[in-house]
Amino acid sequence: MVSFSALLQEGRAPTRREEISAVLALSWPAIVQQLMLTLVQYIDTAMVGSLGPNATASVGVVSSSVWLFNGLLGAAATGFAVQVAQHIGARETESARSVVRESMLFSLLFGVFMGSAAAALSFSLPGLLGAEEAIRPDASAYFLIVGCSMPFLMAINLMSSLLRCMGDTRTPMLFNITLNILNTIFNFLLIYEPREASVFGLRVFLPGAGLGVPGAALGSALASLLVALLFLRRFLSRDFPLRISLRDRFRFTRDCLSAMIRIAIPQAMAHTASCGAQIAVTVIVAGLGTQAVAANSLAVTAEALCYQPGYGVSTAATTLVGQSIGAGRRDLAVRFARVSTLLGMAIMTGTGLLMFLFAEPLIGMFTPDADVMRLGASVLRIEAFAEPLFAASIVASGAFSGAGDTKWSFAANLLSMWGIRLPIALLLIGSLGLTGMWIAMACELSIKGLVFLWRLRSKKWLDSGTVVTGSST
Repeated sequence: MVSFSALLQEGRAPTRREEISAVLALSWPAIVQQLMLTLVQYIDTAMVGSLGPNATASVGVVSSSVWLFNGLLGAAATGFAVQVAQHIGARETESARSVVRESMLFSLLFGVFMGSAAAALSFSLPGLLGAEEAIRPDASAYFLIVGCSMPFLMAINLMSSLLRCMGDTRTPMLFNITLNILNTIFNFLLIYEPREASVFGLRVFLPGAGLGVPGAALGSALASLLVALLFLRRFLSRDFPLRISLRDRFRFTRDCLSAMIRIAIPQAMAHTASCGAQIAVTVIVAGLGTQAVAANSLAVTAEALCYQPGYGVSTAATTLVGQSIGAGRRDLAVRFARVSTLLGMAIMTGTGLLMFLFAEPLIGMFTPDADVMRLGASVLRIEAFAEPLFAASIVASGAFSGAGDTKWSFAANLLSMWGIRLPIALLLIGSLGLTGMWIAMACELSIKGLVFLWRLRSKKWLDSGTVVTGSST
């Protein structure tokens, strides 16, 4: 098998087999990483779900807001990672190292800023979202602790993105497996009361802090802190290709920040538009009662198992397209964008089928409430039909990001969420309840996927992106 770096150097068009091999080589660790991140959410949801529908709803009502904050962290990380990919493709090692140093400084400052904003908002957020009085205290505490962990989450997000755009997808995968293990251990110790259990016929005492819902957030925060330190150790190690040192001069430069802003701002706006619509959905669903909020939250969590492989392939597309652009190989950028999108659609067609067939067991993992399980499973099956085209928008967007083209994705997400999903949801929810909301979601994702496929075929994304190679750093 010919490596991707060899393809860049040879200057020839790869065979289809070589294209697929290059995409898979970068995709599979990224897919595993995305599944590991989903598993963290599954573990949290299952453990919290065992406390009852109110506990599930208290996490569910702020989940869209958590997603909003995490997306802004991710947009900033992408703004730096795309620059690193393009510099590596152009063999500008020192420029890539300079971007890494600037990104580390930005990560620290931006993570603290976002964490402070989340913490300040946590006290009023559940009420603003229309949550019932009974679940507001736990929802506030959960979001407050998540806010305090934002600097660690930003560090993990950034260093994962940098490593992937360097072509190393295995290290983020291994570290996120570690994150899962630590999260499970901490949750086990922090959520539940001290208790006795029978293990192979023996009575065993199990310690516990009995913190309930806040314990789930605290467990994730502690795990994030430790894994962020693992990532930092990797970047400081002597054998790291873009090694940094604490003795380095960490400062911002106009070229790097300008490129980051041009790449990240449209992506952040796209995510904000999408999350704003999700938050509006949360407010609407909150009016349907605690059971609907719980079912909606569990269905959203269960669906993540289906679409996260698409995000894994998307990260590979960003790396391959970014390095191809940096090397001046626009032909390779187009070929890798197309084969990545087709591969993502194939994978998510399969996961969508599995989600349709096993909807009830998936939801049943998180709640013992039969009514919540039935409602969650019914809406999950609706969404399964949209997964192939949902994959097209996910992976194509990643390819566009590699070329620095993020403005178009922002416009597409804004129009689809606010111009398609919400109007259809408002039209249907009165008669169909939560089912109407998920029909609207499936329609919007399908239409958006078709639009992204049209954009991919047009190749216009090659000429409207941000190319950073050759700039002084």
